[in-house]
Amino acid sequence: MPAPSPFRRRLLQCCALLPLLAACGRKTKLAALPAGSTVLAFGDSVTYGTGAQPGEDWPTLLAAASGWKIINAGVPGDTADAGKERIRGLLEAQRPALVIVEIGGNDFLRRRPAPVVKEDVRSIVRQSKVAGVQVVLVAVPELSLLGALTRRPDDAALYAEIGRDEQVPVIADVFSDILGKPELCADQIHPNAAGYRKMAEGIAAALRGFGLLR
Repeated sequence: MPAPSPFRRRLLQCCALLPLLAACGRKTKLAALPAGSTVLAFGDSVTYGTGAQPGEDWPTLLAAASGWKIINAGVPGDTADAGKERIRGLLEAQRPALVIVEIGGNDFLRRRPAPVVKEDVRSIVRQSKVAGVQVVLVAVPELSLLGALTRRPDDAALYAEIGRDEQVPVIADVFSDILGKPELCADQIHPNAAGYRKMAEGIAAALRGFGLLR
């Protein structure tokens, strides 16, 4: 049998690559969660609700809007470094259908290197995925002098990078936009009651876009 021509070889190689390219181009599909589903809100003081009264935190407000049973696992002062150890027990004890991760701000305040923080957040994401749990990341603003002076903070790039690498959706700009509006803030790093309402609304809108919330 004669060897295929160079043109035919290239054609065959391209055809073999098509399924791989199609798989890379597909977005991760998330299953919609019915009312009553257990959801873990995992994070730091911004998840806990520092800066507002009890019941005004975004997990409580999101629970009311979604009908989900949302467990507020926010710990003031928590870091991604500590969180990667803490997440394991919560996944085993609560067995959530979804984890919403908002963490990293305290790492930035402590000037931990971004690549190190990135790997800690990645560990939280991977542990959740290994447990069979759907994961959504909430992007956290990066500390910068320009952002502080202009009141226009930007999301740290590591969240989009993890989202791309691990194929998990990222809720971008919601937290940053709130911190850019003084009327929505209790201080420079925490929303107030109005800010948490906006945060819950923004997270809910993103979850609808991801197909998780109807």
